[in-house]
Amino acid sequence: MKFDFLVLAAVASASTLTPNVLPLFVRNPYLSTWLGSARKAPWEDWPMFWTGSHLGFSVMASIPDSGKIYPLIGRPHDSLRRGHKLYSITFPEYLGPTFDASTTNLTYLLHGSSLDEPVKITLSFLSPITPSSTLRQSIPAAYLTIIAEGCSNVTIYTDANGEWVSGNRANEIKWDLHEPKVPEESSEKTTPIKTWKWSRQTEQHLTEFYDHAEWGTMHFTGPADAQHEAGTSGLLRQHFAEKGYLRNQIDRDFRRIMQEEPVFAFAKTFKLAGESKKKGCSKAEDSAVFTFALIQDPVVQFASARGLTLMKPFWASHFASPDELVRYHYNDFKTASWLARNYSDSLARDAFESGSESYQDIAALSARQVLGATQFSGTPDDPIIFLKEISSNGNFQTVDVIFPAFPFFLYTNPKWLGYLLEPLLEHQLSGQYPNDYSMHDLGAHFPNATGHSDGNDEYMPVEECGNMLIMGLALANAFRYDTEPAFVQAAAPHAVANAISSAKDWSRSVDRYGFDLRGHRDRKTNLQTTGSKAAEKWLTRSYSLWKQWTGYLVRESLIPHNQLCTDDFAGWLANQTNLALKGIIGIKAMSEIADIVGHEDEAKHYRKIAATYIDKWQEYGISRDQTHAKLAYTWYGSWTTIYNLYADSLLCFHVPSSSSSSSSSSSFSTKVHQDERRKRGFGRWFGTAGDQKPIGGGGDGDHDSGDTEKPFIPDKVYQMQSDWYSAVLQKYGLPLDSRHLYTKSDWEFFAAAVTGKKTRMEMLEAISLWVNETVTDRPLTDLYETEGNGGYPGIYFMARPVVGGHFAFLALERACGGKAVEALRFMDEEPAGKNAVDVDEALKADMLEAKQKGWVGDL
Repeated sequence: MKFDFLVLAAVASASTLTPNVLPLFVRNPYLSTWLGSARKAPWEDWPMFWTGSHLGFSVMASIPDSGKIYPLIGRPHDSLRRGHKLYSITFPEYLGPTFDASTTNLTYLLHGSSLDEPVKITLSFLSPITPSSTLRQSIPAAYLTIIAEGCSNVTIYTDANGEWVSGNRANEIKWDLHEPKVPEESSEKTTPIKTWKWSRQTEQHLTEFYDHAEWGTMHFTGPADAQHEAGTSGLLRQHFAEKGYLRNQIDRDFRRIMQEEPVFAFAKTFKLAGESKKKGCSKAEDSAVFTFALIQDPVVQFASARGLTLMKPFWASHFASPDELVRYHYNDFKTASWLARNYSDSLARDAFESGSESYQDIAALSARQVLGATQFSGTPDDPIIFLKEISSNGNFQTVDVIFPAFPFFLYTNPKWLGYLLEPLLEHQLSGQYPNDYSMHDLGAHFPNATGHSDGNDEYMPVEECGNMLIMGLALANAFRYDTEPAFVQAAAPHAVANAISSAKDWSRSVDRYGFDLRGHRDRKTNLQTTGSKAAEKWLTRSYSLWKQWTGYLVRESLIPHNQLCTDDFAGWLANQTNLALKGIIGIKAMSEIADIVGHEDEAKHYRKIAATYIDKWQEYGISRDQTHAKLAYTWYGSWTTIYNLYADSLLCFHVPSSSSSSSSSSSFSTKVHQDERRKRGFGRWFGTAGDQKPIGGGGDGDHDSGDTEKPFIPDKVYQMQSDWYSAVLQKYGLPLDSRHLYTKSDWEFFAAAVTGKKTRMEMLEAISLWVNETVTDRPLTDLYETEGNGGYPGIYFMARPVVGGHFAFLALERACGGKAVEALRFMDEEPAGKNAVDVDEALKADMLEAKQKGWVGDL
């Protein structure tokens, strides 16, 4: 399989930040492989699962005419003998990693060949993010491309072990090699392949062992001309080091994972040497692709409206068998890599314009981690995305984990947010949840969404009601503002799409090349990419729930009783200022929802309540000197990050409008724009269309007329908090509140998105410094100390999808047709001679006034 080398070499641009952990193969909660200690050489430790446990995966290189063996990743050299007469273990020159949203590249120079020129090796790990192709995104598989440059032949060895299919090393596994014939009807693009398959001898469906799946079959695929061998790890590696090849043999003595550790290996020779060396080195390039796929069926069980259901993977609606899927995925490399590259380029451009080069890296580092918590399921007529609350407690479809992640989905593909919310709506509409507030999650532990028929899920009633209403309206607005998936164009003009030749290519949701059809409306949810009518239909279907949850907020959100908010590690607390704000914005959101579906009287009712409550909230929650928001109404001398203020701007409540409604029943897109976007659908693939509309390019229509009403939350609240955050900022970021120095990175980005430019850049610089210096040693944590070494605060969060909150800047840029950010520009102008907030004096003043009025005890 020959590839465009220039394309492969450019898949990940230079990175400015140096995180301690980088993604390698990250597709779902169980196919999740990371490079730990990424600031060190990759051969100093084994790759790891997101929990930190080792995964058996290694790569070595051999230059035949030198006798040198070069470890590249993992520790396969532990199996080799020092001082062996046939080979010598030699460490390469490591040029370091680069990464973008979908790709991590590790690059090396191999010195010591008979020629003076080193051989350059790049290991390119691609977990493609493809917003325009839900089908491709659903495939539980990733790519490893090995790129060789130089003028000496080089052979690459790679192997994997049984730890990919079980978290318990005592379990027995079985394996085989599949060498499919190329179908006669296949095009010349089809490459002959061979696939290692292994699984547990006895699978345990829908169970985990230390978060590893205990069911599913691993597929490790390479080109058919690669050599293969299965056997004891040490023996295979020693043979390769001595001979430089594998023997195409299979040890069929099935056994436990670490009992004479069986590994499944490929070796591929790259012939870079020219026929004649008389004129010196003549560099050549070559590459080969390998894929890793974890095939599971079912993927979860879900208490749907029809009862507890074993849910099949989404790809099963399009492919007749796992083998067909694996073959398609392998031959789809060029298409998938172009789509991923275009998303990465779009993200990099938007993130740079919205923040800085460092923000480019933070967004890129976060993207695969978000999707690494998801499983795509359902059918073309009922697509569903399931989500695991990774590391914090493993809950299934946790509402207050989806909420911090949802800016990523609004930016990347709003329709995917709908697929995330759908199972929560379906379950509660079916009457399986007894409480009148929104449920916290669909199940205590992923992958089992068995519900909470007793109503005893984690108690966050105001939190979850507010979250659902805010996300519901945000999605409806994305429909109405015609927010497209985030990609520029599908591929280069000369590229040819990879068509689906499956017996199941009848799907109405994708075209024959696997791209989402813009006009498709699924049978059940009426989710569409764009249109006011789509928003109305989607909201109407669950209107009873929106109204029910709003009723709870009307009763309980202004003065919240003792309860948890999403930051449950901080404990129970009454009268939480930030939590109350979320509930009040939720009520305001309901007024917009009612307006969209045509219930004008109810819209006015909720709008009036929200307006009354927000005035009261300012009275109760803001310090007497008007310098900051308090942690709780009666906690004088305290302060908090009111990250829920972000929702006010995201939902267009801060955008000047001719009415209190942020919307109109008419479409915001003119027919001209709609026609252009249709042309840019499949036409993008051939490069015939223009680029995506600029991220802050403004709306397609203007629904303002007449007098402009004041924003829901006054400018002064925004300015007050922006000034306060700048004053209390620590070395590595903004603490969550006055109780501790720890912070949550998702909430930092929510908060920073609605501050002035100076404060926003200060916060971004602090977070970037933390990424570079933190000692945390797992996939990007969202909970860390803002001082000291930036480590864990005794609570170990890792690999959580909440880092989708890092996309808060980008989602806000796209909101309200580009007007949301414009409405906050007033904070960018710093008045001359403006004094910084004196934090200590402000807190003392708050306490003193409270004492004088008898509200608190002694200072």
